[in-house]
Amino acid sequence: MAANQEREQRRRLLDVASRFPLPSGCRFSYGTAGFRADGATMAPAVCRAGILAALRSVKLAGAAVGIVITASHNPVGDNGVKIADPDGGMMAQHWEPFADALANAPDPDALLQLVLQFAKDEGISLGGHHTAQVLLGRDTRPTGEYLLDAALQGINAIVGAHAIDMGILTTPQLHWMVRSKNKGIKASESDYFTQLIDSFSRHMLELVPKDKGGDELAKKLIVDGANGIGGVKLEQIKAELSGIDINVRNSGKEGEGILNHMCGADFVQKERVTPHGFSPEDVGVRCASLDGDADRLVYFRMSSASDNKVDLVDGDKILSLFALFIREQLDIINNNGSQVNKSMPARLGIVQTAYANGASTQFLKNHGLEVVFTPTGVKYLHKKALEYDIGIYFEANGHGTIVFSEDFLSQLQSLSNELSSDAANGSAQYRAAMRLMAASQLINQAVGDALSGLLLVEAILQYKGWSFQNWCELYSDLPSRQLKVKVIDRSSIVTTEAETKVSQPSSLQELIDKETANCAHGRCFVRPSGTEDVVRVYAEASTQVEADSLARSVAHHVEHHLG
Repeated sequence: MAANQEREQRRRLLDVASRFPLPSGCRFSYGTAGFRADGATMAPAVCRAGILAALRSVKLAGAAVGIVITASHNPVGDNGVKIADPDGGMMAQHWEPFADALANAPDPDALLQLVLQFAKDEGISLGGHHTAQVLLGRDTRPTGEYLLDAALQGINAIVGAHAIDMGILTTPQLHWMVRSKNKGIKASESDYFTQLIDSFSRHMLELVPKDKGGDELAKKLIVDGANGIGGVKLEQIKAELSGIDINVRNSGKEGEGILNHMCGADFVQKERVTPHGFSPEDVGVRCASLDGDADRLVYFRMSSASDNKVDLVDGDKILSLFALFIREQLDIINNNGSQVNKSMPARLGIVQTAYANGASTQFLKNHGLEVVFTPTGVKYLHKKALEYDIGIYFEANGHGTIVFSEDFLSQLQSLSNELSSDAANGSAQYRAAMRLMAASQLINQAVGDALSGLLLVEAILQYKGWSFQNWCELYSDLPSRQLKVKVIDRSSIVTTEAETKVSQPSSLQELIDKETANCAHGRCFVRPSGTEDVVRVYAEASTQVEADSLARSVAHHVEHHLG
């Protein structure tokens, strides 16, 4: 770095750090959700995330990275910030310790030295020929605009960095834009909408068999938008979506309700009751719920006018629907009995965490699907899914997606081209290949996306001619219970095998196994929380009474060992 550039770089970092001093008593930790806290305290962390994102872009030879300002399903007073890598996924995990150190640097001098040392260690040439570009998005929270300015100031503290404000967006839109920009394709919001609408209305639905598609009730969908950005965006495009009648509740309009309060995917999935804004008139209608930043999706149905209980279809059943559809299309391609039978072997992998209901895992395995497990956290699920030609992952909370390898998509395109040029055009094999192509365009391969996921669900239900009841009846969830045990030091628990087994303390796993053996269909695991000094206990059994008893017994053992 030239002397003048070095002086300018130092000046900028010292200046911005002095403008955003660390609040007394605050400590920020970068996890799956990025940094997240009360919105009023977040400016220093967001500013430093801007510095971090710019450094990440410089490190990656000027590739675009993203910053999204959101606290997802948290209450409206909270806010947060997370960084998207050039592939649209989450920031590389090995940068997280630096993120923590940067956010918690106590004063401007400490921050400057930290940045300079990290740049040296990582071989980042500050003020060199690589510029940085950072795309920014935020949700509708009242602190969003203020925090956006903090992020911009952080980005501009790195010499040569260029910030692009993409506007008020869902989290998945921002991730999609980063991925698209780095792939050299159009990356505006209108391009995102065009891809969704075309893939759904002009490709997926055109490939629905004429005897399927259901009646008018099957095409009616009520969507709970959590009073967040997802409802706003769905209102913008619903008129252009043919073959489906969408009614948005909790849409984010002024006065309709409070973000994530008594509504949204997290509320519906955990409480299993109807969100605010629904009435007995909605009994029997298929409903979906998004979370505040539209990266989670669950479905539900009001089962009775006399109470607010719902029949829930969570992420596990969404995953199962997607897996059956993808598997069916591959089978048609590879086992078609027509004269033109060009096979295309593909490895399909289903990725879950230990929190997936055991009934879903057994259902998938019974259908001959390969199921693997990772530790809890989207970053682990997504990375594992990338190992397959087609990888599908979902958490029960409704966050998940499908990823297609570039090699598989290239082969699929070649097959489609071959089949379209001869008598096979219109064959079952050709149509199956086209359905997979359309699905790969419709789903957001960067990250879980409630809008693209919802449209893929709707297309598959129409393709299969399924009612909500058909979907519900795929399998019955095993009763489960989750508990939290307060401990002095959660790091005393060490787990292995995707967090399903305890290796330390050594005697604890034996006790868990003994308790589990006493229950029909019993399954139990414990894991330390990533954010607080608690150990989480998850138990399943054939009845709710047994699941509750198993969870309590294991929680007692955890307390005895660590309390």
